[in-house]
Amino acid sequence: MTTAITPFILDIPQAELDQLHTRLAAARWPERELVDDWSQGAPLAKVRALVEHWASTYDWRRCEAMLNGFGQYRSEIDGLGIHFIHVRSRHRNALPMILTHGWPGSVIEFHKVIGPLTDPVAHGSDAADAFDVVIPSLPGYGFSDKPAATGWSVERVAAAWDVLMGRLGYDRYVAQGGDWGSAVSSALGRLAPEGLAAIHLNMVMAAPEPGAMLDDAEKAALKLMKAQQRWGSGYAKLQATKPQTIGYALADSPVGQAAWIYEKFHGWTDCGGDPESVLTRDEMLDNIMLYWLTNTGASAARLYWESLYSGLRPVPIDIPVACTIFPAELSRPPRRWAERAYANIVSWTEAERGGHFAAFEQPGIFVREVRAAFRAFR
Repeated sequence: MTTAITPFILDIPQAELDQLHTRLAAARWPERELVDDWSQGAPLAKVRALVEHWASTYDWRRCEAMLNGFGQYRSEIDGLGIHFIHVRSRHRNALPMILTHGWPGSVIEFHKVIGPLTDPVAHGSDAADAFDVVIPSLPGYGFSDKPAATGWSVERVAAAWDVLMGRLGYDRYVAQGGDWGSAVSSALGRLAPEGLAAIHLNMVMAAPEPGAMLDDAEKAALKLMKAQQRWGSGYAKLQATKPQTIGYALADSPVGQAAWIYEKFHGWTDCGGDPESVLTRDEMLDNIMLYWLTNTGASAARLYWESLYSGLRPVPIDIPVACTIFPAELSRPPRRWAERAYANIVSWTEAERGGHFAAFEQPGIFVREVRAAFRAFR
């Protein structure tokens, strides 16, 4: 194994982009849904409009240049090549932070917050709030390698992240995450490596103690959790049980891959039913392209097979934890539930806007919350 850190420059061959356009032009469409809302999935007219924009207007080279401009790298950890963005602050004593995305996200989720986090002075804040940021692609996602064998659970990812931070020269750091990033950051907290000072979560998974008496707020939270399990968890059950099968459709059809993710931008953002009101089509397609170009529909889904029924189950940890609850998040447990798993909650705030893709849809609020969460750990 090598410990080398190698610069990574994105340059997708034009032939791959041409093939994508050929596939988009030849798409075979289903009939229209039988309802006037999203209850049967992404509506035909909405998906066709997104795909038309993809085929006629969207510019991948713009996204490619943006990612290359941040500074991308790869390094082999535990036998797997890991892709990551690494931006050091120009300010002295910046706090190193590793940020982890989830599904169906990617490093694209964080592109709006890199500047404010690494150069707060240029964005109207104080140099004392500066971070060095490390943003890896999960194994099997984006430009990280795809595991060739089972075993890449969130615990193994967390251990790899600690190796990465040490390899970059950081002997003290903090971790942040939502969705699978929350699970990985929590796993880091359970691992409790010497250098990890604290974690911040923008998705908290917690349930009430069996048999506990619930107040009105807790009853509402439990109702929301049950509704999500009843109506919103089909994708997770499929990816957790048959990731290979769904992978065939996602690998072969760009329209299928786009709709699979676009439906979540509708359902999981604080958008009032209109995902284009919080994310542009270009932004959503940037993220979709990181699945299509890398053919990671199946490999990304396998993380559910590895960890859905273990990695998202809270296990008590003692490391300091800061939590921000966004109003359109899938899971919005009361603090009392979270305290069963996180024994050392140092802050608990409720954001005024935002949903599952917090840094992507509400970067200003996300940056504010992260700065406040880690101010005491500098």
